[in-house]
Amino acid sequence: QVQLVESGGGLVQAGGSLRLSCAASGLTFSTYSMGWFRQAPGKEREFVAAISRNRATYYLNSVKGRFTISRDNAKNTVALQMNSLKPEDTAIYYCAASTDVVPLGVERTYQYWGQGTQVTVSS
Repeated sequence: QVQLVESGGGLVQAGGSLRLSCAASGLTFSTYSMGWFRQAPGKEREFVAAISRNRATYYLNSVKGRFTISRDNAKNTVALQMNSLKPEDTAIYYCAASTDVVPLGVERTYQYWGQGTQVTVSS
């Protein structure tokens, strides 16, 4: 059974940093593309970042230069380093896994999802 478990969320002041981590089990991690999505209150879930099996990375325009996605195939984990956080980054952040290569910016590409971790950025 595939499981994705996020951790690292919390409360941080604007301008601060957080590092989210997603631990995957029950799958051959190195063969999956991994993504991060987020959902703010009253809004639809949106793509944040993705990393392919070949380590190509993709980002939402508004997080480029502030967020960095990375993966560790030896540990079956994917991380999202978030710097220069803004109040508008407040959301529940979800980790997702996909056997597909493209398109990595849309929800339907992903077969497995974590439960999410809350990120709150205060002004």
